Amino acid sequence: MRTTPILVSIVTVVALTVPAHAQSTPDFSGVYRPINAFGPGGGGRGARAGGPPAPAPGQPLPPPTRTAPLSDGSQGRAPTAPQLTPEYLAKWQAMSKSRIAGSSDSDNTAKCLPPGMPAMMNMAYGMEVMQTKDKITFFSELNDALRRVYLDGRKPTPAILDDPTYAGYSTGHWEGDTLVVETVSLRDNTYIEGFTPHSDQMTIKERIRFVEPGILEDRITVTDPKALAKPWETVKTYRKMTSAPEDQLREFACAEGIEHAR
Repeated sequence: MRTTPILVSIVTVVALTVPAHAQSTPDFSGVYRPINAFGPGGGGRGARAGGPPAPAPGQPLPPPTRTAPLSDGSQGRAPTAPQLTPEYLAKWQAMSKSRIAGSSDSDNTAKCLPPGMPAMMNMAYGMEVMQTKDKITFFSELNDALRRVYLDGRKPTPAILDDPTYAGYSTGHWEGDTLVVETVSLRDNTYIEGFTPHSDQMTIKERIRFVEPGILEDRITVTDPKALAKPWETVKTYRKMTSAPEDQLREFACAEGIEHAR
């Protein structure tokens, strides 16, 4: 009987010495569909920003559309849009004028280019998350874009910083059940959201976690000392798919779709 308190104390000490991340690191693996990809109206296969409804599950995806009237800036900037500096607001206004005139020069999706970050996490259709101990990969159904988050402690080298990419270079670590990610080295020919421009100094921080079983939340903070008057924050949520055909992604042959659309 006297040994029981001792055993309990030993178990308690062992439990306290186990790293927090070892106890609570979640598994994000799976296919997700957006809950709020384009604001309160939702998104995913059933809705597209400024375009026709997407096909039902299991049906072929449509090719990217040219700039739609509702997304050309003709109604101004939303109150929740990133607050731009005068220089970059002027760039946005110039692009808006071009879009209203029918040009798709600033429409990366129409050119079959990757959406970039953080637009990629808007997930117009869906994404698959593939997780290992040292790396998490996000694969987007839209334009087959992907990004990798390294968890093994590596840092971007000067060569990486000098060669920016659409998805940028992402490193992360666990804080309890939350994945904390920082993304740098991003190309400046992509957009924060919609067609909001940014500079080559933009960086992105994310806090990704399950807010309830099967519901993944990504809290995104975008910082850009040249383009933004203040950091911009947004929250995206996704639902994990557990049954066919929603638990699988389809190939998005963008270039082929553009060719057929001509």
